[in-house]
Amino acid sequence: MKSFTYDPSKITESAKDRMRFELGDTMVEGGPMTTALTDEEYQAALDMHPGNWRKAKLALLSSILFRFMYEVDTKVGPLSLSLRQRAEGWKKMYDELKAEDDMMAVPTGHPKALSPKHYFYEGMHDNHDAGGTRRGKRHVLP
Repeated sequence: MKSFTYDPSKITESAKDRMRFELGDTMVEGGPMTTALTDEEYQAALDMHPGNWRKAKLALLSSILFRFMYEVDTKVGPLSLSLRQRAEGWKKMYDELKAEDDMMAVPTGHPKALSPKHYFYEGMHDNHDAGGTRRGKRHVLP
């Protein structure tokens, strides 16, 4: 049985209600007509990525994007529906989170490279085993 619930008092917990809040999928009164995903889908994503909130959120956003990517703007007489705006908002959220996730996945062996602004740092190619110095700095090559 599909369920659509949201309790704003529980958004401090790392669970379904917080995820609904962060994704803006909180209008549950209309069930499948107003929500993007069911409670069970939210819980399944959280169970697939235990302890990794970002991965669960990316999985949910990906599911939402695939579900709503076919929506188009519609105009019938005086009625106009801009359905793509909703999908574009989720797409922007997905792209930002994916870029953040990709940056976190960069392997590094040096603490200076952990800076979110810079991957490269001064002296990263110095050969400290070369022994000699030139103009007060170590040689880069042996």
